[in-house]
Amino acid sequence: MRGLPRPSTLRGAGRWLPGYLATAARRGSPRPGEPVHLLLCIADHFEPRAGGASPGRAAARVERGVRDYPRRFGGLADSDGRPPRHTFFHPLEEYDPTHLDGLAELCRDGFGEVEVHLHHDRDTSDALRRRLLDHAETLAGRHGLLSRERSSGELRYGFIHGNWALDNSRPDGRWCGVNDELDVLRETGCYADFTLPSAPSRTQTRTINRIYYARDDPRRPRSHDRGVPLGRGPAPDRSLLLIQGPLVLDWGRRRLGAIPGLENGCLQANQPARIGRLDAWLRARVQVATRPDWFFVKLHAHGAPEANADSLLGEPQVEFHRALARKAERDPSFRYHYVTAREMYNLAIAAAAGWIGPVDAARDFRLLPVSAPRPLRPPATPAMSAGPAPPEDLP
Repeated sequence: MRGLPRPSTLRGAGRWLPGYLATAARRGSPRPGEPVHLLLCIADHFEPRAGGASPGRAAARVERGVRDYPRRFGGLADSDGRPPRHTFFHPLEEYDPTHLDGLAELCRDGFGEVEVHLHHDRDTSDALRRRLLDHAETLAGRHGLLSRERSSGELRYGFIHGNWALDNSRPDGRWCGVNDELDVLRETGCYADFTLPSAPSRTQTRTINRIYYARDDPRRPRSHDRGVPLGRGPAPDRSLLLIQGPLVLDWGRRRLGAIPGLENGCLQANQPARIGRLDAWLRARVQVATRPDWFFVKLHAHGAPEANADSLLGEPQVEFHRALARKAERDPSFRYHYVTAREMYNLAIAAAAGWIGPVDAARDFRLLPVSAPRPLRPPATPAMSAGPAPPEDLP
């Protein structure tokens, strides 16, 4: 686990800062009246045993989330009438069937989805492949989680790497060990990786603020350092899609009046979601060129520990969602959509395919959930209009 850096923390910036400066012209806040569809995904590294928690404490953390999430957020809704949702990236190595049963119930009520998280060290390709395949089958077969390809029925999952060390990217080689990890993920059904950004960690890639395809080179680590942006032609053979969250310099938090902080989309106890952070997330312009009105904002959290849960399940998070509703009410050019990791992937793929319809109709563009959620209950706060009704038959 790691939180948002202090304003003075810019270690490792030599890798990504040149690219950040070179792409300054691409970034920028939306202009007044510019259509904005905020596609907001909260990727929760949901680790009930974080900090060496006992089995009882870990169970209590899960129970709190399952109990409090609907109570706190069930009366709120986005521009499509959907409640705030988390994508729970639950650690493979912490698998407990009772934890997943509880999360599965929460997800079936429409409050999120579950994907795969993994912390490992000195691993091998073969061992990793077996663990991922077995775990995906368990999540789908026993708990009704994950997703399937609309066309083939193939089981798919989203992924976040523990300790940010995707594709053996730490300089010391710890917390992974697998140089061909991108290939292993793709071959076992991973539809996209959501690990990044990792700054200020030295695992941060040169590529930032992108949705892009990376092709593995099994002879070396960190093959995802560069890649091909989604929407710039067909996907390269044997490539994996990576969906990054925002990474921008925060000049509003300076040390000695000159050294900026980082905005990396982290939500935690001392960095709660605030409407004042929204401009930085939008300014990163994580987008697909064919839909310039869609702003992909993937935030990340470690939501299980009590201090973070107090914020993520408490008044700071509720007020953030209310502030989004007020902004949409005042500004007809702004709409916001709570999406899971799977839906964010579907929307990115739809955008690259030339989708011109409403957001809500493309949430299941390519991947369908293994178990469909129960019908949405009407929120206490009416949702604002999302535009024309979606077609009966999705693409």
